[in-house]
Amino acid sequence: MVDTMLSLPAFFRPTRNARRASRPMSPAPADDVVLDAPDDRLSPALVAAGRGEFAAAAALLAATRTAAQWEERDVHATRLAAFARSRPEWFEAWRAADPGDPGVLLVGAQLAVDRAWPSPGRAELLREVSPQITAAARADDRDPVPWRIALDHARGSRAGHRYFEELWEAAVRRSPHHYGCHVAALRYLATFWHGSHGECFDFAEPAAQDAPPGSLVQALPLRAAFGYLTDACGPEVPRARLHAAADRAVALSARFPAADPRTAEVRNKLLYVLLRLERQEEARAQLALIGPYATSFPWNRVSEDPLGHFLRLRDALLAGAPAPALAALLPTPPRPHS
Repeated sequence: MVDTMLSLPAFFRPTRNARRASRPMSPAPADDVVLDAPDDRLSPALVAAGRGEFAAAAALLAATRTAAQWEERDVHATRLAAFARSRPEWFEAWRAADPGDPGVLLVGAQLAVDRAWPSPGRAELLREVSPQITAAARADDRDPVPWRIALDHARGSRAGHRYFEELWEAAVRRSPHHYGCHVAALRYLATFWHGSHGECFDFAEPAAQDAPPGSLVQALPLRAAFGYLTDACGPEVPRARLHAAADRAVALSARFPAADPRTAEVRNKLLYVLLRLERQEEARAQLALIGPYATSFPWNRVSEDPLGHFLRLRDALLAGAPAPALAALLPTPPRPHS
């Protein structure tokens, strides 16, 4: 599977990113920091859903579909499905009112996968929800988001490599640089070749090189680096490769405004990687760019209290704590010699 995926054709010519320094800023006050805050478009839809109303969610997803804003559509559908998992009334009312709406089919497919995922019988349950993903994909043949859901579904159901590759090819035909689909593919590689971090980098680096400079796919090697740094399994990855992944993500971060919820997860993950690489000054710069937008991932990988952990790490970094003190806040299992 790895060799096959690596042979997939590049859809754009490689691009080079020049590294830009971030303008120094003051971090947000601790009381203003929030976890997983929605963006300005999603927030009203979630508020309305909390009142049991679905019209705002339907309009939001319809707008992303009309404008082919696939990255935003993916994020919004995922967050709406997460909300529907705990507060399903508004979604069930939407589905009853307009069962063929592409938005309701998309959220329904994501919700079905989310509900099955924690179960010990995940693989069997996921097979039962396949028709919902198919229905979402058929609702708009341009939309790559149902294919991202299908890629996650294939990983959870332990689908074979050939089937996964067919899904991957269908996804990138629709959107060659869709970040969610690339993350799903990287997760599949990491799951089925646990410890083969070199192969994950071999997939992530060409994908980032081929993507436009402002594409979130530029952060894919960073995700591979994070996977390596939080996993004690497999042979070592050269330090230079980790630094290159961080450099690319720093350049990407510099292209977006400070305190931008769209890039919050990338910047939080970049903060973690920079600290693990002992690049404290650059980590402080990212902390300022993060502003009030902490994210559960990656901090839920090191703590059951991701917001509290982020704030403790933030305080230590701003206070100029030495590298050993910062490292103590980022516990990782020891890596055996290869």
